[in-house]
Amino acid sequence: MAAESLSSLLDIHAAAPFLVAALLALYILSEQLSYQRKKGTLPGPPLVVPFVGSVTHLIRDQTGFWDAQAARARDSGVGLAADSLAGRFILFVRDTELSHRVFANVRPDAFQLIAHPWGDKIFGDHNIIYKFGDDHKHLRRRISPFFNPRALSTNTLLHQRVILAHLRKWLHHAAHGAAIPLRVPCREMNLDVSQALFVGPYLDETAKGSMRRDYNLFNVGLMAMPLDLPGFAFRRARRAARRLARALAECARKSKARVRAGGTQPECLVDFWMEETVREIDEAAAAGLPRPPHSSDEEIGGFLLDILFAAQDASTSSLVWAVAVLGSHPDVLGRVRAEVAELWSPESGEPITPEQVNQMRYTHCVAREVIRYRPPAAMVPHVAREAFRLTDRYTVPKGAVVFPSLYESSMQGFSEPEAFDPERFFSEARREDVACRRNLLAFGAGAHQCVGKRYAMNHLVLFVALLVSVVDFRRDRTEGCDDLVYMPTIMPKDGCATFLRQRCNKVPSF
Repeated sequence: MAAESLSSLLDIHAAAPFLVAALLALYILSEQLSYQRKKGTLPGPPLVVPFVGSVTHLIRDQTGFWDAQAARARDSGVGLAADSLAGRFILFVRDTELSHRVFANVRPDAFQLIAHPWGDKIFGDHNIIYKFGDDHKHLRRRISPFFNPRALSTNTLLHQRVILAHLRKWLHHAAHGAAIPLRVPCREMNLDVSQALFVGPYLDETAKGSMRRDYNLFNVGLMAMPLDLPGFAFRRARRAARRLARALAECARKSKARVRAGGTQPECLVDFWMEETVREIDEAAAAGLPRPPHSSDEEIGGFLLDILFAAQDASTSSLVWAVAVLGSHPDVLGRVRAEVAELWSPESGEPITPEQVNQMRYTHCVAREVIRYRPPAAMVPHVAREAFRLTDRYTVPKGAVVFPSLYESSMQGFSEPEAFDPERFFSEARREDVACRRNLLAFGAGAHQCVGKRYAMNHLVLFVALLVSVVDFRRDRTEGCDDLVYMPTIMPKDGCATFLRQRCNKVPSF
């Protein structure tokens, strides 16, 4: 009897490797069949690497990976391409009208905006990205004071002080004559601008330093493998996001306290938001009603993190590309300088006024063309919550991650779309902003169109006006320097290496 039991045990041990191999083979076969069923007749890899799909290609060469998706979608004739990332089926959308169809159907039974393939794990529970319907509309209405013209114009002086402080720093570092890659300096300037304009009075230097470190961890984790394990960048990003949200929630608490204490004029954008929020909270309390939704400090901290994320990397991309294209187009640079000089001089000792910014019509067209030519968020991922019939011949399977390409849309419809040409928006005869408005998707479309669009454009125009007036700059042109890389928004491959020298007698100080 014992001998038989031992023999059976030995048989199980001997068979175990074969059983594991059989189960593994069955899983791999199931994965391949699932991929083929979801892909249908769309172009894409005929087989996928088990477990990881094309993640290795994506991490090793993001630009090459997305270029391959775009090429497949273009050559397919249907504007779509399929692939697999870490076991998740993905769909690349090149066709502009199909992208609009995705944006127009963000709802519980169709698509959900996720901003990042694993954004639900990073951004936390309180964010505007995952809202739908009336709840989303209510939240956008609550946030609207944050970006209204009064709020943006109130902070123009502070905005310029931060930009000029960084331009001084750039000129100091450039004094030795070497070219400076501007990606990181632009990113640091953007973070300082965001901190100052959004929540400035409520952050001391220690808090600002902590936020810079945490935002860097957050940013690195967005481009890392989604391994939520100790020691990995993704886990560090998740923890950094939680700390950032808590710090921003504390800023919201302090702003509410200031409003209740009878603070006169708002000192930062969150004050405009909290003025209305505190009024609604107090009215609800007086009427014996529950606190209005989306008004707790914790919720507002999460929403502020969303806004910071959107303002930070997208604007950094736009500022860097503005320097790159102006440095490569001296005729455009000359026209911008002439227009700004007619309205403002750095020798005047006065800041640029909001009225003067509004009069810089050609500079606004340059800013619009920068964003069309190099849309910062090249893609905006969504997930299919349910199967959705996208075309007459293709239904997006439930759970698929869908990538409408804003970059590819910007390269369709326009005359010579690969050329940087602000005249397409400035010329009354061409008016491509009207003729090709469906292709202008840099800020998205539909209910989730970027709430900070006005802020982003204002920031870019103000930066360009100050830069061209204060700094002479020239790109350090090398082979492939303007090739696209994803970090996670698109950037020039060389980080925009640029020679700088002071243009005016003295950098203004207000």
